[in-house]
Amino acid sequence: MPHDKYDPFKPRAFVQTAGAALPELDRWRQITDEEVAIVAEMTARNELSGGTPVVRAFEDRWRDWIGSRYALTVMNGTSALYSAYFGLGVGPGDEVICPVNTWICTIAPALLLGARPVFCDVDPDSLMIDPKDARAKITDRTRCICAVHLWGNVCDMDALLRIGEETGIPVIEDCSHAHGARYRGRMCGGMGKAGCWSLQGSKAVSAGEGGVLTTDDTDLFERACLVGQVNRIAGIDLVSTRYAEHQPLGLGMKFRAHPLGIGIAAAQLDKLPELNHRRREFIESVEAGLSPIPGLRPVKVYEGVERGGFYGFPVIHEPGVMGVPTEAYVAALNARGLQATLSPYPNLHDLPLFAKGFDIFTRNRGPVCASEGYRGYRQGDFPNAELAQRRTLFLPRLSDPIPEAAAIILDTLRWVARASRP
Repeated sequence: MPHDKYDPFKPRAFVQTAGAALPELDRWRQITDEEVAIVAEMTARNELSGGTPVVRAFEDRWRDWIGSRYALTVMNGTSALYSAYFGLGVGPGDEVICPVNTWICTIAPALLLGARPVFCDVDPDSLMIDPKDARAKITDRTRCICAVHLWGNVCDMDALLRIGEETGIPVIEDCSHAHGARYRGRMCGGMGKAGCWSLQGSKAVSAGEGGVLTTDDTDLFERACLVGQVNRIAGIDLVSTRYAEHQPLGLGMKFRAHPLGIGIAAAQLDKLPELNHRRREFIESVEAGLSPIPGLRPVKVYEGVERGGFYGFPVIHEPGVMGVPTEAYVAALNARGLQATLSPYPNLHDLPLFAKGFDIFTRNRGPVCASEGYRGYRQGDFPNAELAQRRTLFLPRLSDPIPEAAAIILDTLRWVARASRP
């Protein structure tokens, strides 16, 4: 993806391309005087490291919001997932199932714990994990399934939790794209064995860099503290006495969040309901206007889902219906000034790391070594994800759109569809 032209996940106003005829459509400012003031106040009182009052208050608030017993802040979403996998006991010889169309950071922590990634296909209309294929990938080595609520949409959690109940295999929720999303009234991140969020700079609730883990499981929580919370404050994190002799150093790893980032995230959490309202209203307005445009339709949303976070705005494009190849349509939209993109995430089985394998720990050691029986992947292994990759395009996701923004985008989509046909 050409980052010099447009990054759909960088928080900024709509930027016109050369010769564009469109006005600036977004008035959103992610960082305001409120975040600046919080950072100044925390710096002045030297609240710069460890489990400070602001950090503790944020964890309590996040825990209560999600409805979980425990919440723990960490330095990013990747370390949240690492902590969750470690908390479950994921290690060498285990397998972790996840959808093939997610960002690499969903599965990388399991890989570095020595566990083998096992990819499954997706529903090509919702872009979410296919529960039937996830079930088919279960073996006696499967330690957990990671469900990814991609782009702010929500997985079929009824089906996934049913798999968990029937097999005893826990479900982890990667909620990095879906801050504030719900499923049948329940908060995403509060349904599986653990929920993990990224608070990276382009997320709906941002700490610049940060992450959160929630769980109801005491042992998972304490193991997560053990692996990454060295020297937070002795004795506070642990609930039982099981690991008390290892406090405060734990395993000596430090995944702690920076307090200043958490201060910023606390201010942004206040703004999340309004941000989600504006993004939802804009996206649903555009989606509702797609039906008269042959070859464009919204992604599928499962019954009972309330999307949130809205990390991206995917739309399904049918080149055979429109009569225009997807890449050509996206290029024509950009030429007209509407900054659309193709899918920014590669399917993971296309990466050499997973397609061919890699000697991670050297000397033919590691979960994706051929010497350890790793067979890799090839094109055709995940037909639905490959179809979705070819026909999904991303529209600008506006956070504080001007009143006519949805109409302008729909007019442009319609005009370019007509003008691009041979």
